[in-house]
Amino acid sequence: MNSSPTRLRGLVLGLLLTLTFLGGCATNNPRDPLEPMNRAVFSFNETVDNAIIKPVAQGYRAVLPQFARTGVSNFFSNINDVMVALNNLLQGKVVNAVSDVGRVLVNTTVGIAGFFDVATHFGLEKHNEDFGQTLGRWGVGDGPYLVLPFIGSSNVRDTLARVVDFKTDPITYVRSMSLRNSFWGTRALSDRANLLDASKLLETAALDAYEFVRDAYRQRRRNLIYDGAPPREKDDDASVDTPAVVRNPDTDAAPVEAGRTMLPEQTEDMTKARTDAAATEEAPKTDEPPAAQPAATPAAAPQAEFQLPEEPTAAGGDATDTEVAQNPQAEDKPAQRRASLVRVWAQAAQ
Repeated sequence: MNSSPTRLRGLVLGLLLTLTFLGGCATNNPRDPLEPMNRAVFSFNETVDNAIIKPVAQGYRAVLPQFARTGVSNFFSNINDVMVALNNLLQGKVVNAVSDVGRVLVNTTVGIAGFFDVATHFGLEKHNEDFGQTLGRWGVGDGPYLVLPFIGSSNVRDTLARVVDFKTDPITYVRSMSLRNSFWGTRALSDRANLLDASKLLETAALDAYEFVRDAYRQRRRNLIYDGAPPREKDDDASVDTPAVVRNPDTDAAPVEAGRTMLPEQTEDMTKARTDAAATEEAPKTDEPPAAQPAATPAAAPQAEFQLPEEPTAAGGDATDTEVAQNPQAEDKPAQRRASLVRVWAQAAQ
């Protein structure tokens, strides 16, 4: 009878000992200090997924029609609403918790055991909560990023929270082991089939797949914890839309624009432009019309200078030095494209 608490304590202790042992292979990345280990587990998961899980999910998607797959997803989503209601209550979102309870009652009865999402048509919005989000709302930090075998992206906080999610999952209390395992397997298969389109986006993105998934996971978890309005992180890069000009503390002669030291020629041009603008403002204003200027003697039109065509930037490559000099934001385009792909993939994975 005491086997469950003993097993739980053993799981937590084993996790802590594993993290302590693997501390020796940590990297300097504060967000991902266990990157070498995580990359190894990520590669293992990719191998298993490509060899077994993904083909089975593709077969599941090919055999079952869309309405049947939607019914299976709705069935497990209705079961998950029980845990969502509990976590909304723990987070103090009483109105959402009441709405989640109403969803379970309506979908279980009118929706025929949850196969039809009738509650959404009644105005009861679907929410997404788990105990990891609850700990995040309580102020618990996420800790180092982790990649779990067969599960995927996680972190220390969410990994420990999975124990509570397991205990509050109604499927856990199905007495028949074969039926319980069938429920878990079907739910995992349904979730993987729903992510087939998102995995296509990941495969087509010419980026490091590990970093892509890690950044998308972190962004998605922050959005879920703060209900789509996460606070700005301390280490977020400054906005480059309106670059500010400040003084370089080391050399007072060269200002810095958008984190970039300006060249002496640029400094002289800026100083001249400011002097001309000041002179224009200080010039006395009179009501007399300006004196007529003598007509200029027409001169021969100068011959057009021959210019070599500009070399186009390689598709998908970094901006050239000329582009960066003319547009300081050009060098940030690869990072902006990468952030946009991360946002799209995170939204598709929800």
